Amino acid sequence: MAKQFVFFYLMKNNPEKIRNIVPEHIIYWNDCKPINYSGGPFSDRSGGLILFEAENMQMATELAVNDPFVVQDMIESKWVKEWIRE
Repeated sequence: MAKQFVFFYLMKNNPEKIRNIVPEHIIYWNDCKPINYSGGPFSDRSGGLILFEAENMQMATELAVNDPFVVQDMIESKWVKEWIRE
């Protein structure tokens, strides 16, 4: 049974490079097609939050660390946590 996870991240301060990576980031998550995906940037564009389902923490972490923002070293800090909807 799949579990719900949250990927919370804060960006490094490099708006031009981030803008260039955004399309890859969107394509990545659309191609992965995680179950019950929902997400987007914070209003101040300092980072974002993604909710999705995965089999376990390892699979959730793999999705997060392969995000183009992470791969291209644009993340200042990030967390992947199991989330329990009540």
